[in-house]
Amino acid sequence: MRPYELMYLCPPTIDEERLGAVSERIQQTIANLGGKVEKVVPNQKRRLAYEVAHHRDGQYGVVEFSLPTTQARELERTIRLTEDILRHLVVRRDE
Repeated sequence: MRPYELMYLCPPTIDEERLGAVSERIQQTIANLGGKVEKVVPNQKRRLAYEVAHHRDGQYGVVEFSLPTTQARELERTIRLTEDILRHLVVRRDE
């Protein structure tokens, strides 16, 4: 398994319940794909450098995890299908 880091951006208008559901869905997907969540950084509301989907602010979430390399594409597909995520980035961390 390789170590990865996921950063995702949600709209600033999303409520805490839906934000928690997004985070839980990501963690559950990682577990279902045979991965292991190592660290979850609490969501933070930040001012964006540029507009994303007509929003100047956003809520960032960061998840560090390990996942088999063959399952990384499936995780990205699941994230793309999540309506409450405006943007995301999955990067491989140094081992």
